[in-house]
Amino acid sequence: MTPKPTNPYESGARKNIPAVLIYARNAGQILMIHRNAPENAGRVDYHSGKWNGLGGKSELDESAFETAAREFQEEAGVDISLTRFKALGVLQFPHFKAHKHEDWTVSVFIIDLEDRERSQVRKTSDEGDLHWIPEADLLQLNLWPGDRHFVPHVVARKPFFGTIWYKGSEVERYDIQGLG
Repeated sequence: MTPKPTNPYESGARKNIPAVLIYARNAGQILMIHRNAPENAGRVDYHSGKWNGLGGKSELDESAFETAAREFQEEAGVDISLTRFKALGVLQFPHFKAHKHEDWTVSVFIIDLEDRERSQVRKTSDEGDLHWIPEADLLQLNLWPGDRHFVPHVVARKPFFGTIWYKGSEVERYDIQGLG
């Protein structure tokens, strides 16, 4: 009898990292972080040089909404109620950090900031400088190549689900589907 193949997640050969991406909007612009902070001793920024929405990995027992609120406060310096974050999409990144055997599942959120909140956004965080970018200019930034396939959904506020396969830092293939 041939043994049944072991699921790589159940066996511990691979791990799935839950994370969030947040796109804050105000006056036709989106808040982005330029990952240009000096690297800390022993810590290399996998995203160095890239432009990203704000966000990061979930903590143990933290919901995606809780992660979004925490990460936004940590990076932008503004406390926002969980109920203000609007879920827009889910992205899967198989082999995103292949060297660590990591796949990532990312919940994508948008939030509309009031002018008062926008004025409270810090200019820099531990991970880089924060900038308000006109929506029409987002695809001109040094984004992760796969971001070019879902950012138009973010700008249009169209719900989506997708998977982006990377080989190193290049997109091997992608499947982004609009919902509804």
